Amino acid sequence: MDRTEVLIAGAGPTGLVLALWLTRLGIHVRIVDKLAEPGTTSRAVAVQARTLEFYAQLGLADTIVERGRRAGAANLWVSRRRIAHLVLGDMGAGISPFPYALIYPQDEHERLLIECLAALNVQVERETELVSLEETGDGVVAQLRHADGRTTDCLASFAAGCDGAHSVVREQLSIPFAGGTYEHLFYVADVEAEGPALNGEVHVALDATDFIAVFPLNADRRARLVGTIRDPNAKPASDWSWDDVGHQVIAWMDINVTRVRWFSTYRVHHRVAARFRSGRAFLLGDAAHIHSPVGGQGMNTGIGDAVNLGWKLAAVLRRAADPAILGTYETERIAFARRLVATTDQAFTAVTSSTWLARTLRLHVVPRLLPWLTAFAAVRRLLFRTVSQTSIEYRGSWLSDGRADSVQGGDRLPFADNFVPLTALAWQAHVYGDATPAIHALCAERRIPLHVFEWKPAMRRAGLRRHAFYLIRPDGYIGLAAVEQRPAIVAAYLDSRALRPALA
Repeated sequence: MDRTEVLIAGAGPTGLVLALWLTRLGIHVRIVDKLAEPGTTSRAVAVQARTLEFYAQLGLADTIVERGRRAGAANLWVSRRRIAHLVLGDMGAGISPFPYALIYPQDEHERLLIECLAALNVQVERETELVSLEETGDGVVAQLRHADGRTTDCLASFAAGCDGAHSVVREQLSIPFAGGTYEHLFYVADVEAEGPALNGEVHVALDATDFIAVFPLNADRRARLVGTIRDPNAKPASDWSWDDVGHQVIAWMDINVTRVRWFSTYRVHHRVAARFRSGRAFLLGDAAHIHSPVGGQGMNTGIGDAVNLGWKLAAVLRRAADPAILGTYETERIAFARRLVATTDQAFTAVTSSTWLARTLRLHVVPRLLPWLTAFAAVRRLLFRTVSQTSIEYRGSWLSDGRADSVQGGDRLPFADNFVPLTALAWQAHVYGDATPAIHALCAERRIPLHVFEWKPAMRRAGLRRHAFYLIRPDGYIGLAAVEQRPAIVAAYLDSRALRPALA
């Protein structure tokens, strides 16, 4: 029987990031996928700021930013009139080192992650499907079916289901996946086109019966178009083509499509798994939650799942933390997934509903309110924090404790040119100002790297407190925040969770 520490089913971005994070931490992984090759279409295109922050920890952010395309601005059009123009780079200034959304097609994204894994001697096992999963006393036994029909068994300490909306892992664990499906049929097309909307910015256009979203892709004159098919039952979804979709909004947006490189239709679901964990098996990404594409959150949420779980699995496997730490994966991520599904459901319904109220809101109320609201810097920053996922926090977690002014345990570490040490992927301590000899001694004793930053006014603006103590998790979230540098508080935090950073 083959053995590994973590078996990962599914080699989309979620599974690949989990494999990469674990491998960087010295964990032996095996990643399998039933498909013969990676995806060749763009699919998800938005890479949010929080995801880029995670990639900066892995040393990948610069490459992705260089290969991607910054969405410098977003525009909302209603009935032929542009009602809002948001400069995205301005919205996130001072919040993140990546104050913008990045357009980076999923097929290119996956290939880069696969290359990074290959450089670490980890290969995706293609045409290898997980068909059953059974927990034993010291791990899980997975039965795998290969391209030639053979079946083999793999014993793993833990298993991760990153195998999409039709997850075999979720089915094997008998975890309910409640939710529903929207009535609309949507199309997505990668096109070559000309026109004012092909200016490198994001455009969303609405009228009484139709909408279209335009996302710039890397090459000039290439874009991703997303829209609705208003009579989805006229024929089977597989029979629809570009020639069949409504072109009313496309026409008044003056988009001249010269070539359709890829076209597909799909229905949008909104579901959240009842649990994200069963014993030694975990659900991540679309296997755990699916929702509308509003805001470009799906792929980024899966990557966030992978980062959250990855360091915790590594800590338990290296006996550097109480195994109870694994319970925080579900409590931290399922709460966010439920909020996300509810929020995107409301926004999606407002954009696509044909009811009188919805039409009135999007065609008359929103055009009047949105330009006024987005004129305020506070509103623009709130929009950025929400969409960029930099506002995600885990304040109610077992791993979160203490506060220093407005910053609490469980918050993402505020950005103040202080993210470089996070590349260690390890527990670390931060003090902004002066660190006491006692806290130096405690960190040395517990082998926790202590980073002391010279105090600057920008740190206060970010929410940090001068001379306060912050214990930072490997994923860049604050585990412990304390106004006073008291070694006893830090030691109690570590001991109560059996955290031994030196072993990680």
